[in-house]
Amino acid sequence: MKNKSKKKIIFLFLYVFFIIVILVSGIYIIKFFLLRQEAIEESRLLNSIILENTDTNNNNSSQKESINKEAEIESDEKNDEKETERMLKVDKLQEQNEDIVGWIEIENTNINYPVLQGDDNEYYLTHNYQKEKTEKGSIFLDADYDWSVPSNNLLIYGHNLVNGQMFKDLLKYSEEEFYKEHPIIRFTTEKEDEEYEIISAFKARVYYQSEKNVFRYYNFINSTDEAEYSEFIKNAKKVALYDTGKTAEFGDELITLITCSYHTDDGRFVVIGRKNEK
Repeated sequence: MKNKSKKKIIFLFLYVFFIIVILVSGIYIIKFFLLRQEAIEESRLLNSIILENTDTNNNNSSQKESINKEAEIESDEKNDEKETERMLKVDKLQEQNEDIVGWIEIENTNINYPVLQGDDNEYYLTHNYQKEKTEKGSIFLDADYDWSVPSNNLLIYGHNLVNGQMFKDLLKYSEEEFYKEHPIIRFTTEKEDEEYEIISAFKARVYYQSEKNVFRYYNFINSTDEAEYSEFIKNAKKVALYDTGKTAEFGDELITLITCSYHTDDGRFVVIGRKNEK
């Protein structure tokens, strides 16, 4: 009898465990596809905004303004048609939300999104560019970045989502071969379209205030001190997973992309680029 009771208990335990696994897996799968569908719909909407802009311009006086703007951009030999489209896209999207400050893209990856900047670094963790509540949030620029003064580091954050969205692809830079195939980050505003050459990729974490002599890469934004700048570059190269053969000097503008990484508690994956001179 005791053996039968034990078997029943074991069977019941396994049955409950199996049901829980199915429920959790089902929730995970549903969540995955809902986020994916949301991304598809958002992409369609973003594209429709640009198409609508183009169609409308064909039928009203704003066409001249758009053509003139495009002509000015195209007059620069270093801007191509694709760059022009990106700059116009940012300009148009700012009509939807003035918090949109740019567009980030790494070619042949899933990283191709508008960049937001809020009053703090919390809001766009959970809201999209239309200010709608969403778990995947947005790609956003640090709230402390000051556009009114010359700043030398665009500090940009994004979630690491299991379905490959947002900044998930940053983790692929842990492999040197991936870096060699994707060495450039593009960041576009309504005024300029720039390329940033990657100089470092590394694993890190968020440090406690009590910890000393650690590399707080997330505090470097509006530095005007040459020694601080040089120290930042020195540390970024020191912790790099591999040598890119590239570096930066005081005066070079930087871009720093940060996402979550699960190699340790409060882990982060960081990619730093240096603005290419035209």
